[in-house]
Amino acid sequence: MSIAVVTFPGSNCDRDCVHVLQNIVGAPTVQVFHKETGLHGVSGVLVPGGFSYGDYLRAGALAKVSPIMPAIRRFADAGGPVLGICNGFQILCEAGLLPGALMLNRNLRFISRWVGMRVENCDTIYTRHLWQGQIVRMPMAHAEGNFTADPETIAALEANQQVIFRYVEPVRADAPDGNPNGSINSIAGIVNDAGNVLGMMPHPDRASEEIIGSTDGLPIFRAFAEAALNSVRLEHSF
Repeated sequence: MSIAVVTFPGSNCDRDCVHVLQNIVGAPTVQVFHKETGLHGVSGVLVPGGFSYGDYLRAGALAKVSPIMPAIRRFADAGGPVLGICNGFQILCEAGLLPGALMLNRNLRFISRWVGMRVENCDTIYTRHLWQGQIVRMPMAHAEGNFTADPETIAALEANQQVIFRYVEPVRADAPDGNPNGSINSIAGIVNDAGNVLGMMPHPDRASEEIIGSTDGLPIFRAFAEAALNSVRLEHSF
């Protein structure tokens, strides 16, 4: 069993994620190209950051109809763990695996900076090694990270504890509430109602080694790998 890291045209964080999973966490990892139509012997799926298909139309809009996406959808529907980071979050929302959408940042500019997020729910397969209220630091780098949804969806996400991460810092002139991109309720990451699909905008893959400034993202990768490799095996290829 292994974890699939999916590569789309324009992905630029796929090898970073493979490095963290294979060389730091020690999880068997395979790279899956977007033109493939199946997932074979895979027990976890990671959709990495980047600019899939150049972010034409809008981020993730073309990737959602890529040949690999039906297999990812089947895998997620069967309860398999799926982690989407940055562009991966955008793709999962566009594909309907997560609710809501990621719009242009409120300042209409690309934002690249370190941010602090508060852990809102540590009782998930992704956050089991973090604690409630913990502030984790990771870099973000996106132009379309402004999470939005209709009021009913936002209310449901909050009520069901599906908001996993919330922006809280740094507080500065252009982000007096610590929210860098204008996301509703400062939402930085959510899970689906089953809890097996996580999307987040900041990059845990860029915060998993001391040499690059933070290891706050490493517990997420460890928990993801444990969920993928140590849980009940999925019986089918997808």
